[in-house]
Amino acid sequence: MFEQILNHEIYNGHTVGDYLSLEFLAGIAGSILGALLLLVAGMMISGWIGRRIRAIGLRYQSLDDTLFNFLANIARYAVLAFTVLIILNTFGIQTTSIVAVIGAAGLAIGLALQGTLSNIAAGVMIILFRPFKIGDFVEVAGKSGTVKDISLNYTELADLSNVQVIVPNSQVWGNIITNYSTNQTRRAEWTFGVGYGANLKTAEEVIRKTIMSDPRSLSDPEPFIQVNNLGDFSVDFLVRVWVKSADFFPYQADMKRKVKEALDEAGVDIPFPTRTLINTAAAAE
Repeated sequence: MFEQILNHEIYNGHTVGDYLSLEFLAGIAGSILGALLLLVAGMMISGWIGRRIRAIGLRYQSLDDTLFNFLANIARYAVLAFTVLIILNTFGIQTTSIVAVIGAAGLAIGLALQGTLSNIAAGVMIILFRPFKIGDFVEVAGKSGTVKDISLNYTELADLSNVQVIVPNSQVWGNIITNYSTNQTRRAEWTFGVGYGANLKTAEEVIRKTIMSDPRSLSDPEPFIQVNNLGDFSVDFLVRVWVKSADFFPYQADMKRKVKEALDEAGVDIPFPTRTLINTAAAAE
């Protein structure tokens, strides 16, 4: 009975006894041991490659850690996938069909997640080319704010009211990006109007003294203060002064008030539109 079981054919001319032979079991044990060694080696190599890629991002401050963490994970999983395919080959499993199935599944997933993949691709470009960095004040996709975070999927801003604004990276990279923090200095600009009867030299001296007495005003480049328009009700001075970018917004607002108060104190007339109403009935009498 036992001999009949051993001689029973199972697959492709092989009997139960063939599969229970020492030679076959030794071969199976060797294949399993080899697979385990390959798996351990693959895990070690993938971990080493991931650490090396992350180290590049940490070594240079100009490079963004987020991108290199992403690349490290991609490289790690690619090595592990290649290791699994090799292990399957050691057991005689044909991997061609498996690779084809994985490719088809990847294509289907890519089509389903094309919006997400578009954001990731844009995120890689933002991190790689660095049109702005965390802490910059920018305008992207019609939204203005301070950059709080840059991830592979989105860019986080805090607007002037300190409200969180999340902008998908595909909209950031696909639109005009205005970075107000790139340059160290910015040029503030105002138009101040004085009456036609005002002494223009006095008005210019008052404006110049008021603005340049503020420690935030920069003398280099030289400020521009000149009459540039003769309006219906006023003579308009165009004023352009350079200031540090970090001081721009409060500085621009402060100077409007200070110049107005200085002109009033100096007795320089600041006109405003007036309208004369005529009583036609009284004029007829």
